[in-house]
Amino acid sequence: MAVPVKQDFGRFYDQVKQFDVTGKTLLIPDMAPLASRLLASCFHAVGVNALVMETYKGLSLGKEFTSGKECFPCQVTLGDILYFLRQEKERLGESFSPTKYVYFLPEADGPCRFGMYNKMQRLVLDRLEEFRDVPITYVSTRNSYSTVDIMPPEAASVFRKLCYVTIIIADVLDRICWRVRPYELRPGITDSFIQKALEALLEQVEQKGASLELKGLFDIVEDTAATARTFIDTRQPRRPLIGIVGEIYVRTHPDSNQNIVRVLERYGAEVVVASIGEWINYITYDMARDYKRRVKLAMVNWDVASLRGALNDLIPTQIEKYYQMGRQKQVYNRALKHLDIQKDHAISMLEKRMDKDRLYSFDIGTESALSIGAALEHLHEGYSGIVNVYPFTCMPSAVCTAILKPLLNKIRMPYIDAPYDGAIQPNREIALRTFLHQAKQRLQSRNSGNRNGKAAKCHIKP
Repeated sequence: MAVPVKQDFGRFYDQVKQFDVTGKTLLIPDMAPLASRLLASCFHAVGVNALVMETYKGLSLGKEFTSGKECFPCQVTLGDILYFLRQEKERLGESFSPTKYVYFLPEADGPCRFGMYNKMQRLVLDRLEEFRDVPITYVSTRNSYSTVDIMPPEAASVFRKLCYVTIIIADVLDRICWRVRPYELRPGITDSFIQKALEALLEQVEQKGASLELKGLFDIVEDTAATARTFIDTRQPRRPLIGIVGEIYVRTHPDSNQNIVRVLERYGAEVVVASIGEWINYITYDMARDYKRRVKLAMVNWDVASLRGALNDLIPTQIEKYYQMGRQKQVYNRALKHLDIQKDHAISMLEKRMDKDRLYSFDIGTESALSIGAALEHLHEGYSGIVNVYPFTCMPSAVCTAILKPLLNKIRMPYIDAPYDGAIQPNREIALRTFLHQAKQRLQSRNSGNRNGKAAKCHIKP
């Protein structure tokens, strides 16, 4: 029951903070289906009881306690936690204790409203007397999502490495699915197989993740790619390749984007969504850029103390960046041995692309840097269309629209904005079908320029 509460702003510090969550049940909002569940398994591997909450069933609750000025992921995640806690209270009755749970809601630095979700949702939980004592914890982009304050230091080191690898694995499994499903010999076989692969990965992470025995995980990825390639009907011509960019939550949360990947596949597309790993890599890359600026400034000013401090920050960040690059290449190569999935973009290449075209700068930051850079890379990689998926009123995505829409329209690259706020747009299907018709025309035009004049077939490496 909502009750009027005189707000104690000290609770933003007392009940929204980083603390050791060992012994608690960590409640994780669903986002990317594979990545979210692998994240929970990484927590299990280091002794933290974590679960992914059911999603989207509490959307009406999220909207009830928000004004509509918040962006859509805030309403979805708020609805998820309220729905879960209400279900738990009903299930457990008098034995329900809010102190047994911790709500995990990461945050980001910068102009995006995402950085204030956990504070705003703290206000809502405080209005509900039975949930006031559910604390909120987080990891932040400010320190590259360090977990050293929410678990023992020795566990945090293992968790960070394991978590990064599993996020990349989730990206690769998604790309295997998107590569195979549009051409599958028997409808449904790809989804069923990927689910079995996920279950094998979850078991492997929980059993051997704490020792960082990664070979078993890599073997599952390779076996998944090798088997999935046999599901492809090679008689089918290659479909137009569509790149989805945009805000990270909505583009990876199927319910929020009304299953746009499957809709596009139904209309004849092959789709690739910007990865989760891309964002993690970007955070590390951007921190390294900042530390390099500090090093240069200290050298210009002959400030030895500042130089020493900047180097102490830069060196471990650079090491982490190269660790991420190595692990990402290792996972992708296992899949690429058997199946021609789309590789992920190197962040340095995205920056070079934008610097060359002088359209945007990494100095401005936000997801706009990745979305604009990825769209330009897709253009040069032969994609046939770009979809910008984002919450209605999202500021970084509005920047993307302002830059990408006129640019891509000018060169006749099919482009469409896909904003979401939970409502069903009456012309959505027509707009997507029209967009995809244009993408097919672009692919046909490119294929007609081939020497043999034949359409490209589904290419599978021998």
